[in-house]
Amino acid sequence: MREPSCTSTAFETVGRAVVACALAALLALVGATGLSAQGTPAPAAGASGLPVPRFVSLKSDRVNLRQGPGTEYPTAWVFRRAGLPVEVVKEFESWRQVRDAEGTTGWVLGSMLSGRRTAVILPWEVKVGQGQQTMAVLRDDDSARAGEVAQVEAGVLASIISCDGKWCRVSVGGFRGYIEQVKLWGAYKDEVIK
Repeated sequence: MREPSCTSTAFETVGRAVVACALAALLALVGATGLSAQGTPAPAAGASGLPVPRFVSLKSDRVNLRQGPGTEYPTAWVFRRAGLPVEVVKEFESWRQVRDAEGTTGWVLGSMLSGRRTAVILPWEVKVGQGQQTMAVLRDDDSARAGEVAQVEAGVLASIISCDGKWCRVSVGGFRGYIEQVKLWGAYKDEVIK
């Protein structure tokens, strides 16, 4: 017996072929758009089994950013700031392709990354070579009307304690407080971090 196909004209297989074609088209549409049934980005798992993309941080003060996934590839850049947040955008065996807040991408060994969540405050507002930086307010509660704990310069590194999708509780230097999540690079819009 022949398998039904989308071009089959045999009377007895037309019904099955229509159902098979409709199902194949639906599956292709869902897969092509990358959306789940709820309309949210479909989760993808990398070689580690963890979601990609995701934010992580650097474990060391010296992490080589390579042009490809292996030690045979040249070093394109050296990160020199432990705790710096990076976004894992691809995985290959034990290597992770990452992007930093400035958009620089390259490959690092997965063992040089930590699941500890950190963020850079307003990195898009940093004024290189200029005097005064843009400031962000750290508040004592998750409200724009809450009291001010401190003012923090754009480009400062913060440790994320938690996020509710709108506000994040962070630690910056000796201060703890809340900052609007949209002012951080290191947490996705509407992401909840516990």
